[in-house]
Amino acid sequence: MSETTINDTSYKPTSPNSKLDFASLWEYAPAPESSANLDIKERYELFIDGKFQKPSKGIYFKSVNPANEEELTEFAEATQKDVDKAVKAARKAFEGEWSNLSAKSRSKYIYRIARMLQERAREFAIAESLDGGKPIRESRDVDVPLAAAHFFYYAGWADKLDYAFPGKTPEPLGVCGQIIPWNFPLLMLAWKIAPALACGNTIVLKPAETTSLTAMMFAELVKDAGLPKGVVNIVTGAGQTGAEIVNHKGIDKVAFTGSTTVGKIIQKSLAGTDKKYTLELGGKGALIIFEDAAIDQAVEGIINAIFFNQGHVCCAGSRLLVQEGIADTVMQKLRDRLETLIVGDPMDKNTDIGAINSKQQFETINKYLEVGVEEGAEVYQSSCSIPENGYFIRPTLLGNVSQSNKVVQEEIFGPVLTIQTFRTADEAIEKANNTPYGLAGGVWTDKGSKIFKVGKELRSGVVWANTYNKFDPTSPFGGYKESGVGREGGLHGLAAYVNLK
Repeated sequence: MSETTINDTSYKPTSPNSKLDFASLWEYAPAPESSANLDIKERYELFIDGKFQKPSKGIYFKSVNPANEEELTEFAEATQKDVDKAVKAARKAFEGEWSNLSAKSRSKYIYRIARMLQERAREFAIAESLDGGKPIRESRDVDVPLAAAHFFYYAGWADKLDYAFPGKTPEPLGVCGQIIPWNFPLLMLAWKIAPALACGNTIVLKPAETTSLTAMMFAELVKDAGLPKGVVNIVTGAGQTGAEIVNHKGIDKVAFTGSTTVGKIIQKSLAGTDKKYTLELGGKGALIIFEDAAIDQAVEGIINAIFFNQGHVCCAGSRLLVQEGIADTVMQKLRDRLETLIVGDPMDKNTDIGAINSKQQFETINKYLEVGVEEGAEVYQSSCSIPENGYFIRPTLLGNVSQSNKVVQEEIFGPVLTIQTFRTADEAIEKANNTPYGLAGGVWTDKGSKIFKVGKELRSGVVWANTYNKFDPTSPFGGYKESGVGREGGLHGLAAYVNLK
């Protein structure tokens, strides 16, 4: 199916048609955020042992702005030799200066990083949107502040580990290999690095190949912060670079956030070794809307759950389960709300939905939309205009789907919401749990007892009540089943980086 067919024929509003003509009633003036003062280098080297170093084989790969398909910069590709150098630098730092520092001194370094992130918040937010395609409002108001908050939080725990684990003697693990995804590059970096440093470990981190910019800017920040050399090492590259980190004998712990498929490969690679690991993988979150819910509030929650960051969220609420009595009302309100969403330039402060992160992901999402049509789904897309260049997909609703449909069972990782109905709470729970994943879910009702009943029965690591996508450094995050192993954030995030004796 061609892209023209997808956009102009198959995906038209289904009955009842949207009654809201937003564009003709109200238009926003452009409000672009300037990137003129952002200093993006033409090329970024590897950050090993406190300095930037050229890759051993001299190979580089390009980074593209997904909103306009223009080249941003290029990054070094780390090979086995480079990873080995980084691991050795981390080991030397762990056994040397970093181990000899007091916990209070470690805390000061982490706090300094947090403050510097705050001071450079604007440039990090702009870089995150240019490199990843997410709206500047989200980078500015969510990603960067939350990243700084994680460093602040774990800076406070660095000299209080004995209180975190009463009756135990916490000891650092050693060298931690960390691999982060492309959907929240800076925030996932903070989730990994902050607790590892607080517990006295050293780090070799690999960002995703399509979104390495803020990681390398963070490397510059680490250098400016005066962190002892070798404590944080950042190597760029694709999947093979990550595999070199996972399989290196000098790595004591592996932390990975990404797809379930890769997570399974990592788990098999680590079988039979004494390496610790945490895996935060895919999801197919269910949004359960009961008849007694505040419907307008629930609709806003749905919009936030699935269209935040273009749906590039592991815990996205990508499955709507709505009670039959209000199904038509909720559907109409959702269609109306979709018409108000602005899809376009991520650097415009008016934009609600930015660019799909890469051409590969753009094609993957469109393939799932084709599958949805083949499976008989009723497809509704907003009528908004989208830029001619770049990777953009209109927010999409898939109705008339069944539990066995591929679009219901598999993670699409885009701005696509499947919609099913239910009659009883037990039916909603059964449908919500009937998936290989178990990362997150949401319940909307005005009955507290119903929240506790349904929340208790959902096999999800996180269950939000009358809200969605609310994160805090003090709260643990992670999933069940194929959504991962272990938790990040809060005290649980500390536990993943210590041996308790």
